[in-house]
Amino acid sequence: MEPTEGIITRLTPLTETSLIVHWFTEDAGLIKTVAKGARRPKSPFAGRLDLFFTCSLLWSPSRRSDLHTLREAIPSTTRSTIRQNYTATLLAAYFCRLLEHAVEGDHPEPELHDLLRRALDHVDTSGASLRALTHFEKELARILGLASPRIRAETVLREALGNLPPQRESLLATFAPDRSFPFPEHPSDRNKL
Repeated sequence: MEPTEGIITRLTPLTETSLIVHWFTEDAGLIKTVAKGARRPKSPFAGRLDLFFTCSLLWSPSRRSDLHTLREAIPSTTRSTIRQNYTATLLAAYFCRLLEHAVEGDHPEPELHDLLRRALDHVDTSGASLRALTHFEKELARILGLASPRIRAETVLREALGNLPPQRESLLATFAPDRSFPFPEHPSDRNKL
């Protein structure tokens, strides 16, 4: 059994009672584990597995596949504020998907784990912003050795990875200024209200 710390990046139903939990761990990088019985009401995993949680986990590596067995998970950080705001949830999911797209499974990437942890903590405390999105992309490009002073991080990542997760377009639309009223309000319109 392997102990480590990991951030939950995705949850996928496997059966009526089990989940596949995708983790970005400090020691093993991106891994997938099966949480058997996690969807049962009286499961030992009840309340311990949710998106963006950081947990101390114990898992058994599989010899036959890349789907390992989760033995125990104890949350240390829940980041509940993220799940209370749709834009924050979308931005956090974008960070996780972008990392999943950029790294190979079962390969340790401690600097990327730290980047994801810091990014999720920032969104949890300060909310979602275009600045957080672009900073994450810049840092990811730097860590991957793709940074260029003349080319935007988004362009470099798009060229290196083939494409970026679709959440990015929704986020950009959300962060764009409201264009529903393109003209300044006329002073006489105030009296009509």
